[in-house]
Amino acid sequence: MAEMKKQRKLVLENGNEYVGTGFGSMNEALYEMVFNTSMVGYQELVTDPGYTARILMMTYPLIGSYGINDEDHESRTPMLGGLVVREYCDSPSNFRYTKTLAELLEENGIPGLEGVDTREICRVLRSEGSQRALICDVDVEKEEALARIRAYEAPTDLIQRVSCKKKWYARTPNPRYSVVAIDTGIRLSLIRELNQLGCNVTIVPYDTSAETILGFKPDGLLLPNGTGSPAYAGAVVDTVRELRGKLPIFGVGMGHQIVCMACGGKTRRLKVGHNGGNQPVRVLETGALEMTSQNHQHVVDEASLEGTGLKVTHRNLLDNTIEGVAHETARLFSVQYQPHDGGKLFGKFIAMMEEEKKNAKAY
Repeated sequence: MAEMKKQRKLVLENGNEYVGTGFGSMNEALYEMVFNTSMVGYQELVTDPGYTARILMMTYPLIGSYGINDEDHESRTPMLGGLVVREYCDSPSNFRYTKTLAELLEENGIPGLEGVDTREICRVLRSEGSQRALICDVDVEKEEALARIRAYEAPTDLIQRVSCKKKWYARTPNPRYSVVAIDTGIRLSLIRELNQLGCNVTIVPYDTSAETILGFKPDGLLLPNGTGSPAYAGAVVDTVRELRGKLPIFGVGMGHQIVCMACGGKTRRLKVGHNGGNQPVRVLETGALEMTSQNHQHVVDEASLEGTGLKVTHRNLLDNTIEGVAHETARLFSVQYQPHDGGKLFGKFIAMMEEEKKNAKAY
């Protein structure tokens, strides 16, 4: 006999309720809710540390059709708060798949909800902004759910949660460069990309000191993705401020915001974050247009960059926000999005490290 699906519901901060059926874990989830417009890549999103302690809703209507494989995780342990979809497919068709999406969610205590009107929910989130939300059993009273939602406060220790507890290494055969990455929620695809380009990568906890990092004698520093508000990344900002000008630095995602803050800039929260794989970005130097993958709720305040030595290199064409900067004198640059541009940005980082090594030999 087929297993009966359990009726569950989603309650938004504004009082809207959406009844559907549960899959994955039957735990409750009370977190901020955001949506993502990507048509593919749900495995990467579910395992992205950037969605730690968030309920993620996919706007693409069918999710789960190609299952989950062992090679494409973005973190070792998914820390997503919950997943909401229009229709969930529990019979994947993909020669690479090793488990279903529901199995992955159940193994990690992550509740899923299907069968709700994701188009309507997306319109609500777009017009009213990201909201706190609760995934719970259908028999939970609305007033009780709203009282719990109103009492919820977003955690401030997300970087500490997702960061590694001790350093670890990702080595590659015949390495040419050594890179240190400060783990604020690093995506494993960034590490794989650097390995393929001949870089040994040492991943260190978020609170590692500048002195310790320099002790590894790295050729460059990677500031990767992160989670939560950059306002709680003070320890990393202080470290980058000390390291600025001492070695090449490349920031990605939250790393971009940390770079700007270390140079004296500030950030602000967006009403609706950039979450999706189709964000258009203009490269100001060449005029080229890139379609980018993004996951962030905060952006750099452009007015705050005056006097920091940073110049804007990339812009979002939808809202004109800053998507990239470079320092006028230091070997330092960053982008707000995931660098899937054929290796151009990584190539720029490699070139900086190569130039630094040449300068060191000259002395």
